[in-house]
This record gives sequence, C-alpha cells and structure tokens, in this order.
Amino acid sequence: MDRRQERELEAQRKAAMAALALAPADELKRLCSEAGISGEAEMLRGPETGLVSVRGRIGGGGAPFNFGEATVTRATVRLPSGEIGHAYALGRDKEKARLSAIADALWQNPARRAEVENKILSPLRAAQVEADATRRAETAATKVDFFTMVRGED
Repeated sequence: MDRRQERELEAQRKAAMAALALAPADELKRLCSEAGISGEAEMLRGPETGLVSVRGRIGGGGAPFNFGEATVTRATVRLPSGEIGHAYALGRDKEKARLSAIADALWQNPARRAEVENKILSPLRAAQVEADATRRAETAATKVDFFTMVRGED
C-alpha cells in the first residue's frame, strides 16, 4: 500500500470514528444489536471517564484561550483477531465508548469493513444528516429579515 492509499484509509477511519462519536448512544446500541456485533473484545483500557480541556478563540484571528473542561469517556479494545479499536465520546456513557471501540476495531478488518459501513455507519450518517437538516430548518424559521426604509425627506 502506497502512502496515498494509507492517507485515504486514515481519512476514512477518521470519518468513521467521528460518526461513532457523534451518534446518540441508544441508536448506536440498537444498530450494534441488530448487526449482531458481539461484545467479544478484550478491554485494554477503560472504559474510563475523565476531563479534557476545551480551547476556544474569539473572533477569526484571536489567540486561543482555555474555555473550560468537558467530560469524556474513552475505551480501547482488542478483538480476538488482533485488531485494536479506540473510541472517545463526550459524556459518561461507558457502553457507548466500548461499542464504538469495537466498531472501530471491526472497521479495521478489511473482511468486516463493508458490514460495519452498511449496518452501522451508513444509518448513523443518514440520521446525522437528517438531524442537521432539521436543525437548519428550525433555525431558518426564526430568521428575521431587516431592511432599511428610505424616507423621502432627504
């Protein structure tokens, strides 16, 4: 595999991990259950909950500052076939982090990648696109158009 293919595969995995991280926990649990993904995985780390520092910026070119902290749960698993999966998720849901790590490990196995994409990631992405569209529509409904009336007293 050349370097270009490695970067492409890395970008695809990053997108898969992002979809898992953004997924609602109950939806991820339901999809994993329907897909028949078992919990057969050795826990290498966690799931454990901790805090991460959140950085922010003011304006387009402002200097970064420490905005605050967020609760994050992480997990690392190893499948019986040897793949190691990692997951980070906002909040305290340890089961979501564990299932996300298992899905990441399964995604790394070329023989299981299509199954994970079709049964878990595609439905999650579709739900996220739908949620984004709903949020945009709700926001657009509150839009107010301001205009300047010109009076003839110039």
